[in-house]
Amino acid sequence: MKTKAIFFSILFIASGLLMAQRSGIKGGANFSNLYVDDVSDENLKLGLNLGIWHQTEGPVAIQTEVAYSSKGAELVYNNVFGSGKYRFNLNYLEVPIMFVGKIGAFQLHAGPYAGFLVGSNIKDVDSDGDINNIESLDTDDFHRFDYGLVGGAALDFETGMVGARYNYGLREVGKSGSFAGEALNNSKNAGFQIFVAFDF
Repeated sequence: MKTKAIFFSILFIASGLLMAQRSGIKGGANFSNLYVDDVSDENLKLGLNLGIWHQTEGPVAIQTEVAYSSKGAELVYNNVFGSGKYRFNLNYLEVPIMFVGKIGAFQLHAGPYAGFLVGSNIKDVDSDGDINNIESLDTDDFHRFDYGLVGGAALDFETGMVGARYNYGLREVGKSGSFAGEALNNSKNAGFQIFVAFDF
């Protein structure tokens, strides 16, 4: 199933390249979180996104991207052993495939995304600012494949666009039965993204 999903994503990107009216590079900031039932912004973690994009022509278009995206959350703790925060860093290679509606220079984006976890680490930042890596969790404790929905808007300009979007993950980050699954309480990815894109 995973192999088929990756194959069709690559096929979709290839078709986008052939039809693309515009293509370029994009980058920006992620404000990510991990959620269980309700999404809140109290544990937002700052990350980045960087990649390439392709958009077909017409008032209704398709935009495909391949991008590096750093996600995760910062969880504050305060117990008998001390206080500080855990910083969960999850790094993905993501492929969103979005339908684009254009009204003049304004664009609406919506569609699914697929992601592949390429790296992870968890850091303990204590109240003194000292950072310690937590070795008990590694990439094998997390699901490699992630997927969800993405939606947002962009403002077109002569050599690119600037925009914002929201990512809503539909798969648990930690593997069921693993320490990560228990520690993160079956959390999923979520968060806002702002970006600037330039034409090649």
